[in-house]
Amino acid sequence: MWYAIISEDIENSLPLRKEARPAHIERLEALKNEGRLLIAGPHPAIDNEDPGEAGFTGSLVVAEFDSLASAQAWADADPYVAAGVYARVVVKPYKKVLP
Repeated sequence: MWYAIISEDIENSLPLRKEARPAHIERLEALKNEGRLLIAGPHPAIDNEDPGEAGFTGSLVVAEFDSLASAQAWADADPYVAAGVYARVVVKPYKKVLP
């Protein structure tokens, strides 16, 4: 089943994001290579694809897992969590309808 991992950043998270980003992207690449990643990306803090120093306010990952518990465990092990980037992470089932 698909699960949405919706994360909200702490204030001024950009320096922490930059430091943890390679390990974060590596985990997403692994999901992609396994055919389990539907979509992933950050939420820019301003209305611009490249927010520069404004940074980001959170992230969205939609990926396939065996269960809510395994999706939660994957989210809990994110390098951004360990680095203190996220203030809050919500994991919930997701039903893809379109496209």
